This record gives sequence, C-alpha cells and structure tokens, in this order.
Amino acid sequence: MIKLVACDLDGTLFNSDMEVSKENADAIHKAQENGIEFLVATGRAPKESKVLLKDANVQTGFINLNGALVYDENDNLIVKHCLQKEKAKRIVYLLHKNNFYFEILTKDHVYSENINARISNVAHLMVDLNPGMTFKQAVAISAGNKSIMNIIQVKSFNSLINDTETEVMKIIVFDSRGRSAFTDIIKNINKMGHLIITSSSASNIEINDIKAQKGLALLDYAAKKGIKRDEIAAIGDNLNDESMIREAGTGVAMGNAIPAIKKLAQITTKTNNENGVAYILEKFINDNLKSK
Repeated sequence: MIKLVACDLDGTLFNSDMEVSKENADAIHKAQENGIEFLVATGRAPKESKVLLKDANVQTGFINLNGALVYDENDNLIVKHCLQKEKAKRIVYLLHKNNFYFEILTKDHVYSENINARISNVAHLMVDLNPGMTFKQAVAISAGNKSIMNIIQVKSFNSLINDTETEVMKIIVFDSRGRSAFTDIIKNINKMGHLIITSSSASNIEINDIKAQKGLALLDYAAKKGIKRDEIAAIGDNLNDESMIREAGTGVAMGNAIPAIKKLAQITTKTNNENGVAYILEKFINDNLKSK
C-alpha cells in the first residue's frame, strides 16, 4: 500500500510548457483525499518550485535543492545541508578558471552573474528534457517564465560567497555541449571529498553536500511520518532522481526518462506531456482501494 509519493518537477510533474497540467493537479488532490501524501522532490530552489505549485493550487511538502532543504506541508524547515564555505569557494574558483556558466543557490535566492546566459542555458536544458521542442521555443518560454526569471544578478560570486551570512546550498553548472563537457571538472571537484554531483539533464551538473540527496531526504522524511520503505513511491526522469528511485519501495520512471532511470525503476509510466504523474497516481489509488 502506497502512503507517500515523492515526485520530481522538471521532466516529470511539469509538462514541456513548465506547467502542472490540470490532470496532474486533479490527480494529486485525489491522492491526498485518499490518504496518499504527495511530496515534491526537486533540484529547484524553494521560491522557484513553490510559486509554480501554488499556481496549480497544490499544497505539499518539499525536498528542495536535491535534499539540501526539506520542508513539511506547512512550510516548516525540517532539514538543512549547506556546502562547506571553503569548499564552495574552491568550486567557484575552479568553475571560473574553466569558463563555465554556473549559478549559486541559497535557501532564499538563485544568483547569476549573467541573466542572458541563464535564459540560454535553461533553454538548452528544456530542449534536453522535452524532445521535439526547438531552442527558439525554449528561449521564449524561459524568458517569459516568472519562476525562471525570479533570480538575482550579481557582479561577482566572489563577494557573495565571502559574505559571512551567505549559506550556499547548491551550485549548478551548465554547458550546452552535454555530459562530455563536464568530465574533467567532475574529477577535480570529486577530489575535494564529501560532495555529491548529480544532473537533471545532459546539459548540467548539480553540486551538493554529500548529505543532500533526494533519496536520503525522502527516507528521513518518511521516518518522521512513520511510513515504511515499502509504502513509499518515487517518480522521476533523470540522474538527480536516481537516489530516491533506488531508496523508495516503488521506483517509477517517466516515459521520457533517460535509460538509466528506466532500468533502475520497477514501473514506467507515461511521459510528462501525457500526464504520466496522474496516470501512476490513479494506479496507486486503485491498488490501495483493492488492498483494503
């Protein structure tokens, strides 16, 4: 019997227009009414994710920034795992030295040194996640999306990161050339130790403290709720969903998921543009009713 469902956003709950469809929203409400808790698990920052869920009239708990922050359904912060200050400085130095575009995420904000580069790189990410979408279409959606543009531009990350008040939760690095562009930088960052590097598409990598993983956060959250592992399902499409799909009793891959996630999961649902989340939630609801 499924009591808790953790669900990714990009490429999963969101369709290619970066929206929660009415079908998905209705299915979430139905699941909640039938005793299934719905938990969003995303690499996105709290403000980015919560605005879009609020627009869909969906209230949930959140695993944000790949597990660096965890909030309950009443928006109470219950977990926080930031990057060590000195490691964050070393990562920033390495990324600048190798001319990568990247962003720094804190509990409350997303910071960029170049807004235009953000639009371009997010557009490349959207094309990766949504086969058939053109780069021109993705740029238009990126530039007009209030969640994507809800960021702060700074002249230099060095002054930001040297501020004693700044706690870096995640660093996300973009490159439209794809996974091969990150090979050397991943090796160098991994040498620092106690870090986890994942990705939400072929065009980015996401750097967190080793404790900030969706799977670990999901199990901790479930334990606090008294929910067993075999009562948990996790839905995702990409590598930053790997840990939660592995740890959940039932791992669900989207129809548009990368091959590694489909291989790891026990179930594959429909794509994000075919309301795959609604489809699998209906199955969980019906299965639960049959088991009563």
